[in-house]
Amino acid sequence: MSAPASASPAAQVPAPLPPPTTDHALGKLPLKAYDRTHRIKPATGGWAKKLEDLQDWIEDVVARFSPLGDPPIYSNEHFDWIPEVEADWKKVRAELDNVMQYRDSMPSFQDIMKEVGAIQTDDQWKTFFLKAVGMDCEENAARCPETMKVLEKLPGVTTAFFSILSPRKHIPSHRGAWTGILRMHLGLLVPEPRENCRIRIANQTCTWEEGKVLIFDDTWNHEVWNDTAGYRVVLFVDFERPLKWPLSWLNSAVMNLAPLAPFLREVKGKQKAWEKKMWGGKKK
Repeated sequence: MSAPASASPAAQVPAPLPPPTTDHALGKLPLKAYDRTHRIKPATGGWAKKLEDLQDWIEDVVARFSPLGDPPIYSNEHFDWIPEVEADWKKVRAELDNVMQYRDSMPSFQDIMKEVGAIQTDDQWKTFFLKAVGMDCEENAARCPETMKVLEKLPGVTTAFFSILSPRKHIPSHRGAWTGILRMHLGLLVPEPRENCRIRIANQTCTWEEGKVLIFDDTWNHEVWNDTAGYRVVLFVDFERPLKWPLSWLNSAVMNLAPLAPFLREVKGKQKAWEKKMWGGKKK
């Protein structure tokens, strides 16, 4: 489906790039090659290594005893709220169209979370945060009331934002922070040819479709390409992984401690500064 001309700012189309070459670029290795212990910057000795080993053990327990199993990509039939989310996608898209005019003023992901600087140093992955643990996104959320209503349909949302990839953008191989969450992508703006805009999760490659939901576990090694001339935008949502007690209690305890982490306090300040920079003096 072609996006309306007003949906995103005009872009100069760069020359085609050669296919990226990374450790898992083609997604054809055995599934065990995408182990959660694969990290961009592993801990190096001392207490940091012990804490990383503890996280690996806890994540393995959480994954093995998950009532939905431990696949990289989940069947939508497990989540009864998905049809409601997909039914309202055009309302979300309309609000995206309104905020896309400010794309150039939006922060790049690493401007909010410096850790993302390990996989991105340019300004071609923009974020428009709506909700996050320990973060105040009031100004952004006020401009997207229908999107906020859609988020209420999901149980245990921890993070939500519009994830905006520029033409020819590649996000290299990486993994998420914690296996106690799952990730939803709701396709909002998917450029053609759609097969050139894709995500590899472990050894499976998917494409997005406007108005359709993709659920996956981002602690499996994954990688993204937008090898098109258009912008790709999804509603990016992290939510608590369905678990049985006592693992559900453990997972909630970990999530409740997250706002106390120093790096999240730093993130909160950065987000508020960017909102003030974007919306200072502008009417809602």
